[in-house]
Amino acid sequence: MIERESAIIFPGQGSQEKGMGRDLAEVEVQAMELWRKAEKISGHPLREIFWDGTAEDMSRTEFLQPALTVVNLNLWFFFRNRLQARAMAGHSLGEYCALCSSGVLEAEQTLELVSLRGRLMADSGLDSPGAMGAVLKLDLSKVEELAAKASQESGQTLVVANYNTAAQFVVSGHGAAVKVMEKMVSESGGRLVRLAVSGAFHSPLMAEAARELAGMMNRIHWKAPSCEVFFNSTSRPEYNPEKIKELMQKQMTSPVYFFQLINNISQKGLSSYIELGPKGILTRMVSQILGKDKKVSAVNISGINDRHKLKAADG
Repeated sequence: MIERESAIIFPGQGSQEKGMGRDLAEVEVQAMELWRKAEKISGHPLREIFWDGTAEDMSRTEFLQPALTVVNLNLWFFFRNRLQARAMAGHSLGEYCALCSSGVLEAEQTLELVSLRGRLMADSGLDSPGAMGAVLKLDLSKVEELAAKASQESGQTLVVANYNTAAQFVVSGHGAAVKVMEKMVSESGGRLVRLAVSGAFHSPLMAEAARELAGMMNRIHWKAPSCEVFFNSTSRPEYNPEKIKELMQKQMTSPVYFFQLINNISQKGLSSYIELGPKGILTRMVSQILGKDKKVSAVNISGINDRHKLKAADG
């Protein structure tokens, strides 16, 4: 077990990569079993897709969500006895892994929810086509101002969906509104990068999908977390199981306040952050958010060969 108490964070969509989770599954029977369980629940050949498939298939939301959840959870199950978790959080999809790892949900319940969530979000992109774009080089007030103007000018929905760092935000809404926003951002000296997603996630365009997912959530027993879990939609911890369920029922239409969330964890006195999942996207975000604090340690564990990195979390 590492000596310092840590915040465990789980990545979401965009962190997928070919071969993810294979190294652990090939040496751990329980890890392979979780892949099989996810394939049965989702109805998709997830190992075939993510171990030997194409980048196009790996980006499909209905495949990605259960597969990435398996990878993240397997890392938690393998490393948990070596960690001293005081707080947990996840970015969008990753929030479900935080709930499972903290005991709010069982693994099978988690896989059922994310499999339905992935299908609903993929379908919503067909029913209500939308787009998302990462905005760079502009501050928060300017991004919020331009999003409101682009929505008004286009007459369509556009919101700030992700507050990733103090210098990186994501807007989400109808394609025409994102296009207007793209021009405004360029004229203001910034840059908007379109994201390869199937819909306008974390926006009002997800309302119908959120209602259907809420129905499944109402049939599940939610428990109190074993440690503090910080939530995307409020950036703060919640302990009451019923209130946690309510937050998750609104998650698909609510913004992800990630940099505010990390700052709130930091204010609790935590300086060790361990990301369990591929690529290390959140690790880099944490370093950007808390970069001025030299006591901060942000480590990404993406596979079984990264076990040595846990020493870095002790500084």
